[in-house]
Amino acid sequence: MPEHAPTLQLIGVAVLAVTAVAWTGVLLRLLRRTNLRAAPRRRATPLPALPRQARGGPPQESVELTPAERDAFAGLVRRLAGG
Repeated sequence: MPEHAPTLQLIGVAVLAVTAVAWTGVLLRLLRRTNLRAAPRRRATPLPALPRQARGGPPQESVELTPAERDAFAGLVRRLAGG
């Protein structure tokens, strides 16, 4: 028994350890029981009130820049890159 720990503290640690082991045992038992009774999943049907989701994203957009805009953008990139 450690000399610096009071008796009540050691009893408290022992009680917490026993409680943790018991809780783990009960939890494992419940998980096993629910896995055995789990109903097979049926195929999900879409809800009729919700609109259908698009498979792809929006079309890609592009904008042509003027030479002055290209130079300004290149200067901004150089400044952000620290060069």
